[in-house]
Amino acid sequence: MERRKRYDRYDQHFKVTAIALSNIKDVYIKDVAEALNIHPVMLYRWRQELREGKIVARKKKINIDPKTKSELKRLKHVDRENSILKEELSLLKKAIRFSLERKEKSSNS
Repeated sequence: MERRKRYDRYDQHFKVTAIALSNIKDVYIKDVAEALNIHPVMLYRWRQELREGKIVARKKKINIDPKTKSELKRLKHVDRENSILKEELSLLKKAIRFSLERKEKSSNS
């Protein structure tokens, strides 16, 4: 695998905004990182740097676009529904396999 020769640099405002988005209740850091096209570990590191004072927020409160906030919450809801549906599908497949095996065993006797 070839090493990257160029790395993206992010300014303080971008980092603080990303951290503010990740602090929204009921929003996963993974989803914020995916939406911003960054690795989740980078976002965790920025949060730690903010706590340590390495990243300085100019304002105490960062204004976040309500559309972005609602979209992140909607994404979390859709992800939750998707995982529930995957689990249900898996259970149904197991039930079908189990019933087919029982039919085969009962027909052989």
